[in-house]
Amino acid sequence: MSKILVVDPEKCVGCRLCEIACSVVKTGKVNPSQARIGVTIFDEEGFYMPVVCYQCEEAWCKAACPAAAIDKDERLRRYTVNEERCVGCRICNAACPFGTISFSQQTGKAFKCDLCDGAPTCVAYCPTGALRYEEQDTTLRSRRTATARKAMDAF
Repeated sequence: MSKILVVDPEKCVGCRLCEIACSVVKTGKVNPSQARIGVTIFDEEGFYMPVVCYQCEEAWCKAACPAAAIDKDERLRRYTVNEERCVGCRICNAACPFGTISFSQQTGKAFKCDLCDGAPTCVAYCPTGALRYEEQDTTLRSRRTATARKAMDAF
């Protein structure tokens, strides 16, 4: 059985430690704009939603990439950006219906969550347990896939 990153928005308090930890691990600096996870804040509702790559079964970012720079790692069930092949066209960014693949002005390349090679930093630093990396429940996977398909259809 494989693991997936699970987000529980009801436990998120909007501290954004996940963004800070991710940016430090990935760039060596505190720069949340370069994090592979983002917390969407709904101030009026008092609601926070961590958003991270869903590692879609049929990834639109991979299908759209003209340089074949997005690879699938079957072992960890994740997609990674091969920076050597990435041409910085941002088509993958436009193709992702969830907005979870970004572009770095510093490198001129796309970047996204790579699950920190199976030990997501965001999970380790989440003080409330809003982020978990756990064994995939096939029922949960089916529900996530159905939700992702609905979102893609709406897009």
